[in-house]
Amino acid sequence: MNQNLKMMIFVVILGLVTSALLLGANALTEDRIELNKEAKLKSAILDGFDIEYNFTNIHDVFDDTITILEEDGYTFYVNDLTGSVAYRFEGSGLWGPIIGILTLEDDFETIVRITILEQEETPGLGGVVAERPYLDNYVGVKMTPSIDVTKEGATEPNQVDAITGATGTSNAFEIILNDNYDAYSAAWQALNE
Repeated sequence: MNQNLKMMIFVVILGLVTSALLLGANALTEDRIELNKEAKLKSAILDGFDIEYNFTNIHDVFDDTITILEEDGYTFYVNDLTGSVAYRFEGSGLWGPIIGILTLEDDFETIVRITILEQEETPGLGGVVAERPYLDNYVGVKMTPSIDVTKEGATEPNQVDAITGATGTSNAFEIILNDNYDAYSAAWQALNE
């Protein structure tokens, strides 16, 4: 048999075996991956409401303290104890999607906490958008009339300082927060009429 033909057969067999192994690993871990995504979302919501939990009771605590409301395709997570509200936001950052949870006081305009679930910004620059010290700057900031991420220094109740060296990410994050808030605010008003 020709040496080239033997090599091609070996490569095809090796490709089939590794593909089967990868498909099998994917099938075995698919449910676990989905459960982990659900736990990550629930933990971000519970953290936003400052509700204590651990990873053995997270689902029970969530079910006991959070009410899920839906209006026109928008999902709200309401803290049964305080009336504060959280929702999942998403939009295009500079290099990829930014997805997170925004928690608001019961007035639906004062930020309690922002948690980033996924982002693809440049580490050390735009990636700061997912770091707790930066996100803590948003605590107490008003979403109305709109969030203003500024390079001049935050002086108004709706302003937050931009990320140094990451103007594109700062501008994108401002747009994401404002666009999502406008859509969720309209749905929240419709839900409460």
